[in-house]
Amino acid sequence: MTRPVRPPRGFRDFPPEIMLLRKDLFQRLEKVFQLYGFDPIDTPALEYWEVLAGKYGEEAESRLIWRFKDPWSGREYALRYDLTVPLARFMATHKGLPLPFKRYHIGPVWRHEEPQKGRYREFYQCDADIVGSPYPEADAEIVNLTIDSLKALGFESGFTVRLNDRRLLRGVFEEELGLTNVLPVYRAIDKLDKIGIEGVRGELEKIGLSDNIINKIIDIISLSGEPEEILQWIRGKYGGNENVKNAAAHLEEMIPLIKRPETVKLDLSLVRGLDYYTGPILEVVLDKPRIGSVAGGGRYDDLIGLFLGERVPATGVSIGIERIIDAGLELGIYTLEKKTVTLVQVIVLDKSREVYSYAWQAANLLRDNGIPTRINLARTGHRVQRRKAQRLGIPVLAFAGKKEAESGSLTLYHTGCGKRLVVGLDEAAKSIELLIEECGRNS
Repeated sequence: MTRPVRPPRGFRDFPPEIMLLRKDLFQRLEKVFQLYGFDPIDTPALEYWEVLAGKYGEEAESRLIWRFKDPWSGREYALRYDLTVPLARFMATHKGLPLPFKRYHIGPVWRHEEPQKGRYREFYQCDADIVGSPYPEADAEIVNLTIDSLKALGFESGFTVRLNDRRLLRGVFEEELGLTNVLPVYRAIDKLDKIGIEGVRGELEKIGLSDNIINKIIDIISLSGEPEEILQWIRGKYGGNENVKNAAAHLEEMIPLIKRPETVKLDLSLVRGLDYYTGPILEVVLDKPRIGSVAGGGRYDDLIGLFLGERVPATGVSIGIERIIDAGLELGIYTLEKKTVTLVQVIVLDKSREVYSYAWQAANLLRDNGIPTRINLARTGHRVQRRKAQRLGIPVLAFAGKKEAESGSLTLYHTGCGKRLVVGLDEAAKSIELLIEECGRNS
């Protein structure tokens, strides 16, 4: 039996050109998060099973969470399913943090689902949350941060922020329509994008709902558009319901604070699958490609209280960087042309001890000045060194031969613009910076 050479299904290796893109996008997100005053935290990959149990709903907890028993202690553990429940546990562990507490967290999560395009078993989430504010301005800030994050990631337009409120759903479906077993209804509605309106109708029929109730549900979830018009309709139809009234008032305060209202639509088919949401919920979808939501979140005012014993309001968003990357590559927003962080390759022209020692001195000097530099470690000829540098797209070649060693100089060549110059070793770092500034970082 041969040993496996690939990672398990749904797990991936990332070569340098992909990791360079990923790290760049993470840095762009961190910059936006920090501009809004969010601070980083981290939590363990593993949580006790009882920390995650009862927070996500039956499907996630019976099938999607990676759960196992420690063979030594017999204790049950689970890999984190998202970054929100660990935040709730974190808040209970670290009592006394000043509120509102604004945190961001970029890290891997694990879900035992069937891999497909844009859906993996191990993937990164990029979360930002506000703990301690029950007010609409906190939810508006989360939407604004999401919009600015998409812009920073290269999506200036071509996306829609879908909004709804769990209280609208509760008030209409549970109280006005009298649905007692509502979770299967929400799960059916949540499949709308995948199976269409008739598919949802079929799912609702399987639950055993009457045609009259199904028609009312279909009428409601078909409403999507300009928030003011939808809220006016919902108030006119169900305005006497307390949950509907509270949700509409919250949204009416929240929406004017959103910086790009043209990107927002109120969509009564949006339910979000997780059980812990209590108020406004959001999802971001791209116009193309159609790969599902690339961000989602909402208000979860009861979750932290499960750990802390008192109600603590919270709201947040999770940006799905994996789908963002897949979409960006497909649309040509991103490329994988960058294959190394290296800016300079020192080309050793002579295998003599004196020249090699001088080349190493040059490489160390450039590194001491903050310039990412490679030097030949395989004792190959200068042509092979140049070919390897070309394949990696290293922009600047620094030639070190007998002439350079004797004169204390380097011959610099920018592979992109073809400019060549000879500089003293003590001037090399500054000259390289100017050369890259003039000709660019690409070969």
